Amino acid sequence: MTEFLKRLLRTPQGAIGVAIVGLVLLVVIIGPWVAPHDPESLAPLQRYKGSSLTYLLGTDQYGRDIFSRLLIGARATVIMAMLATLAGTVVGALIGTTSAFLGGRADEAIMRTIDAVMSIPSLLFALLVVNLLGSSIVNALVAVAVAFAPGMARITRSVALSVRKQDYINAAIARGESARFVIVREMLPNVIAPIIVEMTIRVSFAVMLFATLSFLGLGAQPPAAEWGLMVSEARRYMHLSAGILIWPSIAIALVAIGFNLLGDGLRDALNPRA
Repeated sequence: MTEFLKRLLRTPQGAIGVAIVGLVLLVVIIGPWVAPHDPESLAPLQRYKGSSLTYLLGTDQYGRDIFSRLLIGARATVIMAMLATLAGTVVGALIGTTSAFLGGRADEAIMRTIDAVMSIPSLLFALLVVNLLGSSIVNALVAVAVAFAPGMARITRSVALSVRKQDYINAAIARGESARFVIVREMLPNVIAPIIVEMTIRVSFAVMLFATLSFLGLGAQPPAAEWGLMVSEARRYMHLSAGILIWPSIAIALVAIGFNLLGDGLRDALNPRA
């Protein structure tokens, strides 16, 4: 574990990614306790204030503290993106590994179905799911997870195909182990490394996808302090105060960059021979 961390931090992208993601996770954990103001408290006389000691990042169109809303919104944005990515990864990994194990016509049928689903862009697919389920942050989570599952299935299958040919898999089959045992206990643990890398990178896409859904009014609903929703609400007032649009946009971009860099660092650390 120590050697893995050394390899991860040795690369610039790994070190920067760990720093950014660590800071983001720290904000997610302690944000609600260090927020200086109530994120939903309306103060009409304090609208469009600039940065000051009282309001570090200024106030929005309702007089709410932007800094406090960013701290609170980190949970809604980052945690939901991570949960959606995890759910999509688990489902996709199970489908991809099962397809590689079965092989033959079953594999062909599963992967052609995956190809058909992947032909639909992730955002459009997520929009279709949310429109079917209704607008809410939970339904947005389901939509992002469903949109990510096919891609993870294809990636997992490509790795699991080589694992399927290994002697220990044939030995497990010869012992009479069930297909479920072979897939879950023998194959999945040996394809976990590329899945972790891909999952880390996809968190950044999930954050942006969540923000997009909230921006379109299909994710978090007012008065929630969600970053995409903050951008959506601020666009009509940006000519009065650019900060109400800039700060949540920077937060979204920073999280996306951090997870992308961390994914690159993990790829190098998990494959040191490359």
